[in-house]
Amino acid sequence: MRVIKQVALGLGLALIGSSALAQQQFINVLTGGQSGVYYPVGVAISQIYAKDIPNVRSTAQVTKASPENLNLLQAGRGEIALTLADTLSEAWKGNAEVGFPNKLDKLRGISATYDNYIQIVASADSGIKTIADLKGKRLSVGAAKSGTELNARAVLKAAGLEYKDLAKVEYLPFGESVELMKNRQLDATLQSAGLGVASIRDLATAIKIVVVPVPAAVVAKVGDPAYQPAIIPANTYAGQTTDVPSVAIPNFLVSHTGVSNDLAYQMTKALYSNIDTLYASHNSIKVMKRENAIKGMPIPLHPGAERYYREVGLIK
Repeated sequence: MRVIKQVALGLGLALIGSSALAQQQFINVLTGGQSGVYYPVGVAISQIYAKDIPNVRSTAQVTKASPENLNLLQAGRGEIALTLADTLSEAWKGNAEVGFPNKLDKLRGISATYDNYIQIVASADSGIKTIADLKGKRLSVGAAKSGTELNARAVLKAAGLEYKDLAKVEYLPFGESVELMKNRQLDATLQSAGLGVASIRDLATAIKIVVVPVPAAVVAKVGDPAYQPAIIPANTYAGQTTDVPSVAIPNFLVSHTGVSNDLAYQMTKALYSNIDTLYASHNSIKVMKRENAIKGMPIPLHPGAERYYREVGLIK
């Protein structure tokens, strides 16, 4: 009899344990390179979810950013990701030229976040002061087929330049680009990131830099409404004493149809319930406001996110 009771007790505990495991959910936050803005923001999001959503284990994954993030989401290998607006639009359409041979139809929107600025930074001794001066110079354009590299192609084309016009093109993440510039192995780097990105701050303290302007006329020639004229304010980086015209492109948080409506609701609500924690992760994210959450969203909202926005009166 005692043996039967022990077996029954053991089975009961096993069932309780398996039930608890069944209830546990995993959220993988897809970010970008560690020297960019996506990574610290993604880490903060992961920490918010681990603390705020019951029975959740959350991690932040280093990636090559926007295109890789969206392909991973489509494959169900992540629950939420940061991405640039133009990359998201191309993924939704299915543009093979930028790495999306098929429409990524499982993607669903969660929230707008902050703007990326296309920041072209040259060493002062390179002689580069305008985009035209990049001709015949050595430039890093971000990791191959990353959101930054797609931005680089668009802006250079609008300025009448192609990669073949450059002396050398490097496809490197932000941190590696900066190291090559410090060692005089590159003349300039183009980085699409939030203002005050760590990589450029690091570079500006090591060598004298020039932040190269992107005139509004060039921005207009890109021909994509996601690209908007913007200003990099004076003193964003050491040695940058004047405002510099540039390009701003919105960033979005995106999920997919494989994430349950309830979890997507909790993820969206947790973001705005803990917005101060998110703000503390990087200055760029401090412009993120709930009232702007669905502005410009180029894909359908996740029903879970829509439920939250209806609950708070953003969607009537």
